[in-house]
Amino acid sequence: MGRPGRKGSAVAPLCALGTLLSLLVPTQASRSPDCGGILTPSGLSYLAEVSRPYAEMVLRQDLMDTRAPDLPLGSPKASSRDQISSVQVADLSLSLVPEAGLRLGIEADLGIVPPAAAPRLARLSILADLRVDLSPDGDLQLTTSACRPTVEEVREKAEDKLICLEVSKLLLLPNEQLMSLTAQFPVTPSCQVQYLPLAAPVISEEGITMSLQTTFQVAGIAVPLPVSPVPFSMPELVSSSPSHLTLALSEHFYTSLFFALERAGAFNMTILSPLTTATMAQKITQVGSLYPEDLPVMLRAELRSSPRVELEEGRAALKLFLTVHIGAGSPDFQSFLSMSADVTAGLLLSVTDTRMMISAAAIKKPTLKLSPSQAALLEELFLGTVREEVPVWMNAVLSEGVHLPHASSFTYTDVSVMIHKDYVLLLCNLKLQARHSEQGAAA
Repeated sequence: MGRPGRKGSAVAPLCALGTLLSLLVPTQASRSPDCGGILTPSGLSYLAEVSRPYAEMVLRQDLMDTRAPDLPLGSPKASSRDQISSVQVADLSLSLVPEAGLRLGIEADLGIVPPAAAPRLARLSILADLRVDLSPDGDLQLTTSACRPTVEEVREKAEDKLICLEVSKLLLLPNEQLMSLTAQFPVTPSCQVQYLPLAAPVISEEGITMSLQTTFQVAGIAVPLPVSPVPFSMPELVSSSPSHLTLALSEHFYTSLFFALERAGAFNMTILSPLTTATMAQKITQVGSLYPEDLPVMLRAELRSSPRVELEEGRAALKLFLTVHIGAGSPDFQSFLSMSADVTAGLLLSVTDTRMMISAAAIKKPTLKLSPSQAALLEELFLGTVREEVPVWMNAVLSEGVHLPHASSFTYTDVSVMIHKDYVLLLCNLKLQARHSEQGAAA
């Protein structure tokens, strides 16, 4: 029954759970997780709720198709020419089966039109067990492990295994979508992020738990990330959460992010100073002989060692270790002085749609490493510029945010961001995107 190869996204939410679980391709055994997520029972209920109109649309397309095979609709005397005139899904449920998988239940009312009799109703019931496995290629996929369909008319029941064949087919299109999610998400024009599942999700009464490893590419080349000293594991929730989804991002995740941005050259800064070479010459006479013309003074900063993120209860901070070259001339920049600057910036974290937004708050007094004879003068001239302009540069680099693990059909709402020692916890609800909601309403 049904037509193979249906196009469109109508059936995707029926197996939208698979989309959430498909993040993205398998990883090498030597890797360890640095982030993860738990889809809670309330999140699973939401997926069932938004899936119902889509399931109804698909069943209408298949069961009302005049080319569909006949169903054994109750009485053995039922004509093989009976037609299904209407399909209404009364209920769709998804429930957890700990250590096994998921149970999908569908109850649908069918309107039957015999060729020479009064119309009548039948109830179609589908109970299917779903399992989340790793495919031979290492992708996560949903499969049907068992299916029990019945069509009931008055007091008579009949089984129809063709329905089960269709339930299996419904998984094909979502799994194709899951494979498409192996695309990397952009962080900057030259830097991309990707989330890799380490194993099939763990199913428990608390929900569906995923362990993920983050990888980055710069200019198409994988970045060898620093090794985490301690493998990350999902923190245990103190109590059941009313939120649909819990995401946890380790301190190592953030350090790896800034390490990749460093490799992409995102922190090679060019900062225009309010000073000119003429005003500098009043303080440092040698500058006047180097630059006969009055030119703007510029600071060119680069990282001398990798950035580091520190997470403590209620706060996040980024440490940058910079070498700052002071000079003038564009495009032929000529440096006349260099200094080291250690900068600590507070980080503000929030979530927009499916992106983690990171912005730099005010910088504490930078530590400038200079010779004693120059320290006071250079702090007077450049300390304020470094303190003000470095956060501006960082915020420009991070303005687009960092894509979180997510399904393409959903966005995140009602997000709570909680910073703990060594990890950040995100509690969020799922919301079906507008274009998918409109398709469901059309059903």
